[in-house]
Amino acid sequence: MELQGTVKKITDVQTFASGFQKREMVILTQEQYPQPINIEFLQDKINLLDPLKEGENVKVGINIRGREWVSPQGETKYFNSITGWRVEKVLDNGSEPTQASPSQSASPVSNENPFAGDDDDDLPF
Repeated sequence: MELQGTVKKITDVQTFASGFQKREMVILTQEQYPQPINIEFLQDKINLLDPLKEGENVKVGINIRGREWVSPQGETKYFNSITGWRVEKVLDNGSEPTQASPSQSASPVSNENPFAGDDDDDLPF
């Protein structure tokens, strides 16, 4: 699966006693009701976040994982996690100003003043 959005936050690397490492990134989706989505990057994938900055548009390859946990009281709970495995920067088409391309019209552009020779000057100032 893929998610696309704007990088909202990138956390520092977390290292646990077992040697396990993870790093998280929050992206804000680009839809009618934007959603902040937390994505975990594990072990060797944590370095994928190094070149990214907050505010950049990205497309992230993800896996959704689930697990079951039984509490000491015998209650069963279910947890989900979103794990990232690929990140691509996406070009921002539309939010940055771009230079307009020349029009393809066949009519030549005139440099003449269209009001030259207009003797009817009814401006109040």
